[in-house]
Amino acid sequence: MIFSKELCCTENEESKQRKEKAFTVVTHEYTSGKIGYYGLPISSIKTVDEVKLLEDQNPFLASGTISDIALIGIGGSSLGVKGIDSLLKAKKIPTRNLHFFENTDPTNISKTLSTLTKENTLFIVASKSGTTIETISILKTVISYYGLDIEGDDRNRILVITDAGSSLSKFADHHGMRQFAIPLNVGGRFSVLSAVGIVPLTLAGYDTKAILAGAQTFLESFFSRHEDHLLEKGCFLFENSATITTNILFAYANELENMCKWYVQLWGESLGKIDFHGKTVGLTPQALIGSVDQHSFLQLLIEGPKDKSVTFINILDFESDLMIPTLSLKYLEKTDFVHGKSFNELINLQCAATKESLVLSGVPTDQLSFEKIDEANIGTMILYYELLTSVVGAMMEINPYDQPGVELGKQILYKKFDT
Repeated sequence: MIFSKELCCTENEESKQRKEKAFTVVTHEYTSGKIGYYGLPISSIKTVDEVKLLEDQNPFLASGTISDIALIGIGGSSLGVKGIDSLLKAKKIPTRNLHFFENTDPTNISKTLSTLTKENTLFIVASKSGTTIETISILKTVISYYGLDIEGDDRNRILVITDAGSSLSKFADHHGMRQFAIPLNVGGRFSVLSAVGIVPLTLAGYDTKAILAGAQTFLESFFSRHEDHLLEKGCFLFENSATITTNILFAYANELENMCKWYVQLWGESLGKIDFHGKTVGLTPQALIGSVDQHSFLQLLIEGPKDKSVTFINILDFESDLMIPTLSLKYLEKTDFVHGKSFNELINLQCAATKESLVLSGVPTDQLSFEKIDEANIGTMILYYELLTSVVGAMMEINPYDQPGVELGKQILYKKFDT
């Protein structure tokens, strides 16, 4: 990926110390093993190999009858997986199709259930805590709907991904189901490169080792001080957080929409906190898709409150030769200036023009550009945003790895069902 370096913090001693302190904090997290996501690009290679072995050992996978993988999970247990799948399946036909049970919307659940058949589907249930109400409720529904005999051979139709020792892990042990553990020091929203993502994506036929390699390359580059633009951006966002309260991803490709949703969870749940001094802090994440949202949100960005920064994400080479025809239509001649151009060129020029219009309007911007969509670039993007989240969290003096506000909502839900 290509990273622009436009968001830079103030050039003074205080800013320099802030960047170095944040780098020291994340370096300690990395080297001490305290925070586990840093180690996933290496440790998850073993998981890929285990999944390859499972394909020979599991009777349904080995028989060749499994054409669909249904992932039952929500939030950190589905968003990243769905984002990667959306990008890669636009470039290659997966070996097995991924489907997602990720919400308690009854219409969506019913529609997905009717799409799949018991004979052709392997179900993966993923929950770090093991008691996520949405996930377990849908698991019960799947077992009931398909009449799965989990005391018999149908236990091989379900894979479990959870924390070791969780209630879900105990359930899997009781029924003899194959399970994969999420490292205890890896939070759900940072878990896409753990078994949470690696198991379903490998079963779908994607080159997950290439994803991990891309992530590891960027990780090493960052800690070798070759990616200090990330520290600069983090410092800029922190120093201006009192006035620039929203960070927007403006992604110029439909296939990036689900990755943007992953970013919204990662950024919002990690950085909306009460700091170590008792002060409320946070940066609101927002995701837009270009060129669609040029016709909806752009007006607010240009003439509305200047309380936002915008990161553009684009794909330099869509590997598509779709052209705009040289076809002049009566009364529509004003649009003829794009005749003979490719849609690849058009969408990237729209991205460039939109970015320039924001710069001229005084909106802080930067840009991430994919040379093309492939596994290595996706791994780079994941580590880029995970590292940026950790860096900004260190500067804010918060714990970016917990989510007490979410837990409060869960407690209220339990009480509502008790009454």
